[in-house]
Amino acid sequence: MPPSNAKSSKTGQPGTKMIAQNKRARHEYFIEDTIEAGIALEGWEVKSLRDGKGQLTESYVIVDKGELFLFGCHISPLKTASTHITPEPTRTRKLLMHSREIDRLIGAVERDGYTLIPLSMYFKAGRAKLAVALGKGKKLHDKRASIKERDWNRDKQRVLKNG
Repeated sequence: MPPSNAKSSKTGQPGTKMIAQNKRARHEYFIEDTIEAGIALEGWEVKSLRDGKGQLTESYVIVDKGELFLFGCHISPLKTASTHITPEPTRTRKLLMHSREIDRLIGAVERDGYTLIPLSMYFKAGRAKLAVALGKGKKLHDKRASIKERDWNRDKQRVLKNG
């Protein structure tokens, strides 16, 4: 079996391969909690994700009739896809979670004003998973403070490293 083009996980957990990350989410939102969800995919989508062809940049999670759906996730179809299907790269995909987890997320979104944000997509034990976060939007001054703190930590590490 040839090696996959999907990015390897930063966590180093065996059996986990990173497909895509939403790096902008941590800049735009305060992340409160992270939950793992499965994704209902078609066969051509799984093949494309194994080849590393997924993007989460413009995607978001929405609640509809007690179920969670992933909108705006772009999965590029492979050139060798079957001829009898018409791949739709940005179709709505259902997220698979236990009902009590969904109920908890729905309560946080409706009562507390949180937003559901997709953070990363990865393979875990051969199954496609999505890390969904509960977050609150940052204001402009919060973003500036985050950038300032990140720069200060980088400079601090550089000074400590050089002595």
